[in-house]
Amino acid sequence: MTRTPRPTSEAILAVLPELAPHARDAVILHPERAEPDCRDSSIGGPLLWPSDEPWPECSLPDENCPDGVPATAMVPVAQIFRRDVPGPWWPDGIDLLQILWCPNEHWDPPAPQADISPVVEMRWRRAVDVTGPSTTPPSPSRWEEDGYLPQACALTPERVTDFPFREELPEELRPRLAELVRETGDGGDVITRLAGWKLGGWPTWHLAYPMAFACDDCGTAMTLLFTVASDDETGVIVGRWGDLRIFTCPADHRHAFRIDLH
Repeated sequence: MTRTPRPTSEAILAVLPELAPHARDAVILHPERAEPDCRDSSIGGPLLWPSDEPWPECSLPDENCPDGVPATAMVPVAQIFRRDVPGPWWPDGIDLLQILWCPNEHWDPPAPQADISPVVEMRWRRAVDVTGPSTTPPSPSRWEEDGYLPQACALTPERVTDFPFREELPEELRPRLAELVRETGDGGDVITRLAGWKLGGWPTWHLAYPMAFACDDCGTAMTLLFTVASDDETGVIVGRWGDLRIFTCPADHRHAFRIDLH
């Protein structure tokens, strides 16, 4: 089946210029199986990790281990260098983002984690501060085999302009956006909520009604930082073949993040 390509952001805004204030920069991270090293941006690849920093572990109860013992090593999910994916999501002085998770499904983890999902850890770094040999990650002592051990992939970044789902727009814009989607797509929405492994942009909300999250530390409205997508290339499956999203506080990257899964 031939699919309708997405119009350029300029073409979209020419038809509906009122969308401009709601546009967000984003980068789709197209994965391809590879053997990245610790100084590459990757999914499921080795991390540039300080040799004197303990590797994160998870000791939360899960379906296979009700007492969470022994604690299991977390596994790399993504490593992004600022040089490869520049954008407004980078805090001043930071040039490395690392995301890990526990390779087990947790049904009722503490906030800010999501129910029925892996538990996520995140690190912001300056790559220059990581000196000496990088740590070789320990193997997890227990893990789910279905979807939580990402295959190592290199990334091809695609810079895009992302627009929100109509329910996140002012009410007066929604009918016009819905009409544009009908006129442009082939039964699907190629205008808003771009899907895939993504840095920045808007959440897809293709299986749930849009939600807003406030920072627990300062009350600022949180924004989407990173999307983990289910796909065959990485072997990742989250939710009902859905997305796991990391929301962060735009006022201070040191404030607690929040995980959402659908």
